[in-house]
Amino acid sequence: MSPVDTAALVIFILCWVGYEPLRRALAKGRGGSINIDMYPVREEWIRRFLARDNRIMDVNLLGHLLNSASFFASTNLLVIAAAAGVLFGGEAMRSNLQDLEFASPASDWLIELKVGVVIITLSRGLLDFVWAIRQLNYAMALLGAAPEATEKDKHEAFVAAASDVLHPSFSAFNTGVRAYYFALAAAAWLISPWAMVLGVLATVAILLRRQMHSQAARGIRAARDLCVRD
Repeated sequence: MSPVDTAALVIFILCWVGYEPLRRALAKGRGGSINIDMYPVREEWIRRFLARDNRIMDVNLLGHLLNSASFFASTNLLVIAAAAGVLFGGEAMRSNLQDLEFASPASDWLIELKVGVVIITLSRGLLDFVWAIRQLNYAMALLGAAPEATEKDKHEAFVAAASDVLHPSFSAFNTGVRAYYFALAAAAWLISPWAMVLGVLATVAILLRRQMHSQAARGIRAARDLCVRD
């Protein structure tokens, strides 16, 4: 593997692993990010849920989120199967991949490594989606066991307990979605190592902008300010 390919792979790994710590570090001095600002919003949602007599809407919302996670997980599995078909499709499959005009010339083992990085990235995302689905199922059970609206002395304790399940479930879902972005950057390695470097840096820039400077981020930040309680 050439030094440029090695450097591109190292940059990809550093950006993939280091994105979350970087986002958290930048968010501390910039008014937060969507993922962080959603914490008090979800907690306020649980409080409003407990105050309602009719809770069908809240259960439907959580069920919709569960369906979304299941959809992403099944789609992720199909993409992994397609990439694995290239990896284990034999000499003919790898030869067809090398014959593509946009693909840079590479040995068979390097082609396998490039496709393998895509599969590993997607597989990590699949595991996150599966964990998100399990935690959302736990959250559904929690909603069913929630105290009545009249049991106000139990509400704050339940908010804390439900938050401990909801927050990591959404975090796992977000990490799974993020894997698609990084898998696209990894796939750019088939074109050239420079394309991979450009792809991963663009991925980090796009994700950070959407987390902290997009219109959605500003709207959620405003909602967070309304939901935060002294």
